Amino acid sequence: DLYTLNFEDLIDLDRMAEKSVNNLLAGVKQSKSVPFERVLFALGIRHVGETVSKKLCKHFGTLEKLMAATKEELEHVDEIGAVIADSLISYFADQDNLLLINSLKSFGLQLETAEKNEKQSDTLSGKSFVVSGVFSKFSRDELKTTIESHGGKNSGSISGKTDYIVAGDKMGPSKLAKAEKLGIPVISEDDFVDMIAVK
Repeated sequence: DLYTLNFEDLIDLDRMAEKSVNNLLAGVKQSKSVPFERVLFALGIRHVGETVSKKLCKHFGTLEKLMAATKEELEHVDEIGAVIADSLISYFADQDNLLLINSLKSFGLQLETAEKNEKQSDTLSGKSFVVSGVFSKFSRDELKTTIESHGGKNSGSISGKTDYIVAGDKMGPSKLAKAEKLGIPVISEDDFVDMIAVK
């Protein structure tokens, strides 16, 4: 419903001065450029987390193709089993969900994968990264894209399989404590830039 709001709807609300209204509307407009994988994740489909969303988007390319996929085609995707496939089929069979998707489509959200950046190197091949905090040189999405363009993998959570944590300002203390407990190197964005720099 946020996408249907305009200046007149908001300006008379409590504590909504002109600047606040314009900031809110600009934020809503900017959200239309959020990548397809983030939109799919945000739909809240059961068992479809951040990593699964990314795999599905990469494989099918568009929401239209994903919605048309059979159970067998879904299970063909890396790490997608029967439980996730059934959940997707059930979600797309619900008329309310289809109305929501059509609304998002009409408002101009990203429902297909943008062209992937060309792979730049294999410097980070076989390495798994967790990105946490706020950065000055990159947005978090840019950092994740850069990791993948150099052959690395992104993970949403810290585990024994994590090779590095790229930490910015305001990284959660619990994540830092877990990293220290597991002995995982915590690097800054400057360290990361040095890591991918051509020698």
